[in-house]
Amino acid sequence: MGNLLQNAPRWPRAAISSFQTNLIHFRNPLVTALWSVALPGFGHIFVGSYIKGYLLIIWEIVVNTQSHLNLVILYSFTGRFPEAMEAINPRWLLLYVPFYLFAVWDSYRLAIQLNKLALLAERTEQQLPPVVISAFEINFLDKRSPWGAMLWSLLIPGAGNLYNHRLPTGFILLTVWVCIAYQSHLLEAFTCSLLGDFVQATAVTDPAWLLFLPSIHYFGMYSAYTYTVEYNKLFDYEQARHLRQEYPNRPNKMPF
Repeated sequence: MGNLLQNAPRWPRAAISSFQTNLIHFRNPLVTALWSVALPGFGHIFVGSYIKGYLLIIWEIVVNTQSHLNLVILYSFTGRFPEAMEAINPRWLLLYVPFYLFAVWDSYRLAIQLNKLALLAERTEQQLPPVVISAFEINFLDKRSPWGAMLWSLLIPGAGNLYNHRLPTGFILLTVWVCIAYQSHLLEAFTCSLLGDFVQATAVTDPAWLLFLPSIHYFGMYSAYTYTVEYNKLFDYEQARHLRQEYPNRPNKMPF
């Protein structure tokens, strides 16, 4: 154990497991905070704080639906203020506000701190395993297409993260999207829209659930694209480090 701690870098760049790769890289703190504004938990997932992010997403969905916050937002933006006042559940809404503010502040703080660690990690040499195999999965550093990851997330939120082997995040985004699409009757509304029956499409949708979907869709696309770019950089770093180690630049004597 002591030898492992001695060999481990003081400022690690990445950790690779068979289920995903987590890494420290530079992020815009304001962008991170804005993802927490869109849906608490997304900012934490974006910076690699996954457990905190997953729990905040569950909390957001439960408290938002119980307080009818999405309905209040919809009624307020359409000028139906009496209906907004009737729909609101103040007991749940008062629980929502402090956690929402915490999610935004904490993700912003984490992004700033991790940027400092990323600067130190860039100056630290770390040997990374290019392939990690377990009894359940195989993960390896590879060059992947960022646009391909974003396109898959456009079609199916979470699929882009599965493409770049972020399995927990990919499956959680996919599960959340399927559950919310089912509760909001999204596919029924889509079918009615294809048939030209827009009145019925509007009638069958549940806006309290439907308003979750844009945030999930856009975050799935953005995170899949961003992480694919960073994983490609990590692949280049590992390959360059390996080549420098195996083929050092030694002065060779000329044969004449």
